[in-house]
Amino acid sequence: MKKNDWKERLNIVYSTNPDFAYDTGEETEDETLAKNQQKLRVRIEKNHRGGKTVTIVAGFIGSDSDLKELGKLLKTKCGVGGTAKEGEVIIQGDFKEKVVELLKHEGYTQTK
Repeated sequence: MKKNDWKERLNIVYSTNPDFAYDTGEETEDETLAKNQQKLRVRIEKNHRGGKTVTIVAGFIGSDSDLKELGKLLKTKCGVGGTAKEGEVIIQGDFKEKVVELLKHEGYTQTK
């Protein structure tokens, strides 16, 4: 059966071609690497943040949902706020040692 949901085709010019297949342009998410294969780097940053210190975990390869889960775990364990987007987890405050320790405890062995 042909899927004909008009909401998915908003802002599309009408086509009279009966064989026309609309491509949504959605990208497939990257496959998440195993925890022991992730090469995560933890650093402290202060630039462009209004003088506030943040801890950044960079180098995560995988889906956005897995990245958000990792961010939620780190934020909960540190008891602070933050965000997870574009392959990075940003934790508010200077928690470099604690984050490295938590990551190694969770199985991310290649963490610096």
